[in-house]
Amino acid sequence: QVQLVESGGGLVQAGGSLRLSCAASGRIFSIDTMGWYRQSPGKQRELVARIIRGGRTTYADPVKGRFTISRDNAKNAVYLQMNSLKPEDTAVYYCLVSQMGFNYWGQGTQVTVSS
Repeated sequence: QVQLVESGGGLVQAGGSLRLSCAASGRIFSIDTMGWYRQSPGKQRELVARIIRGGRTTYADPVKGRFTISRDNAKNAVYLQMNSLKPEDTAVYYCLVSQMGFNYWGQGTQVTVSS
């Protein structure tokens, strides 16, 4: 099994920044994709950003130019730097790690952006 521990969520004013972290532990062999998803009340969970092992990144249109995803393969960790936050970024953010065809989710961390 793979365990994920997220941190870094919180309350911030519009225009502010937050940095989310997610560390994987347990039966780690070779993590393929690491990513961040978010879910707001009444909405489906949606992709925010993902990064493959080679470093290629994908971003959802609403966060392009404001969010940056990165990973540290030595630490089995993924990060999400969120700048210029908007109230519509308010959601529970979930870390996703994919390994050998299996997906593992973190417990989620709340991000609240006040106007």
